[in-house]
Amino acid sequence: MTTSTLYIGLMSGTSMDGVDGVLADFDGGAIRTLEASFVPFPPALRAELMALQAAVENEIEREALAANGLAQCYAACVQALLPHAPGPVAALAVHGQTIRHRPELGFTRQTNNPALLAELTGIDVVADFRSRDIAAGGQGAPLVPAFHAAAFGKPGTARVVVNIGGIGNISVLHADGRVTGFDTGPGNVLLDGWIGRHQGKEYDADGAWGASGQVDAALLAALLEEPYFHQPAPKSTGRDLFHMAWLDAQLARFPGLAPADVQATLTQLTARTIADAIHQESAEVDAVYVCGGGAYNGTLLRMLAGALGEQVAVESTAALGVAPNRVEALAFAWLGYRFMERAPGNMPAVTGAKGPRILGALYPA
Repeated sequence: MTTSTLYIGLMSGTSMDGVDGVLADFDGGAIRTLEASFVPFPPALRAELMALQAAVENEIEREALAANGLAQCYAACVQALLPHAPGPVAALAVHGQTIRHRPELGFTRQTNNPALLAELTGIDVVADFRSRDIAAGGQGAPLVPAFHAAAFGKPGTARVVVNIGGIGNISVLHADGRVTGFDTGPGNVLLDGWIGRHQGKEYDADGAWGASGQVDAALLAALLEEPYFHQPAPKSTGRDLFHMAWLDAQLARFPGLAPADVQATLTQLTARTIADAIHQESAEVDAVYVCGGGAYNGTLLRMLAGALGEQVAVESTAALGVAPNRVEALAFAWLGYRFMERAPGNMPAVTGAKGPRILGALYPA
């Protein structure tokens, strides 16, 4: 086991905007963020990662080259964090970029070149966190509930932590200590895609465009017919299901809708499916804490609060001491720490795996 308690977590999620990095200290079992950094993807790399979400010509070579580009971005994020480290960093914990997630077929693929990252930084790298859980019969996702319980759990208090990245997921921290959760469906993925198509923007800042439209009840009802929303947990999803072609197929039945009304309806879809999932898992919670990029969408948070009811407080994880845009990178830093300590990182009650497993693979410096 390593003697250092300093770790760097690197996360590039379904929104594919860039790399979030966190320098963390787990001394004495505490969870402390020392510094954070963000490195945006170069436009060409982002476009290639988007293209690799579906079958493309020469995809093996293209994925390998994209992985090299990712490693360069990860290394840049590490270099921004290292000056703030009070000592040697035990390991870099790297999620990689998901390009396929098919647990029903027994695999998930996070493209990455951890060997190159170890070479570029001279630091041990822990990567490939999801595969072991899938090998054990699990979904490989979400992996953050174990971290949410460690970082945000409070005995005797029922809380829900909602991560709204490209995909939404919930961690229900029950008052009796149980933890449940799953992927709820689209988070920002459709919202980003729709505003990108109509306004050329990467995201709907504060949900302003969505707020300018009206929710179309018929479209919302049609979107909610998607079978994924009605599947029992454990379950997980991604761009393999929720992508613009899926949305276009739904919209074909509703010609002539104003683009702003579609954006409003998609915002309500994210809020509604998260609220439905929370109601399904826990009738009574003390508060809901939101992290991920969706935490900065005021319209989405207002819709979520409305769907949950006035008795449930909706806040960001900043109220618990961690900025919303740092939570996932911190979670993977923690998973890297768990790996180096040879401790399990998954939560079988969430993923459906046969039991606790040590997650990750080591690429020594």
